[in-house]
Amino acid sequence: MLKKQIKKQRRHKRVRAKISGTVAVPRFCVTRTNTHIYAQLIDDEKGHTIVTAGDKGIKKGNKTEIAVEVGKLIAEKAKEKKIGKVVFDRGGYKYHGRIKAVAEGAREGGLKF
Repeated sequence: MLKKQIKKQRRHKRVRAKISGTVAVPRFCVTRTNTHIYAQLIDDEKGHTIVTAGDKGIKKGNKTEIAVEVGKLIAEKAKEKKIGKVVFDRGGYKYHGRIKAVAEGAREGGLKF
């Protein structure tokens, strides 16, 4: 188990070394646990979270379908704040499964990566 955590931390460091968010183009950060998934839009210049969304209140479907709904929800909230373009931060996770589903849901909602 420790080896998995170290690999994830190394992947996340590599990703974060290359990307950062601004007010105009925030970082779209995805975090997941075994049961939940969360998404944030972050301005790294100020160290400030602009928008956040999670799976609380979404009861329909399996975990992947819920992840798509979280992506759509964050896209709606971003539109309210007049944000159309983001930089995707997969958080050290592989771009697969629920992480990919959140990204696709956000694209369906109108965010551009």
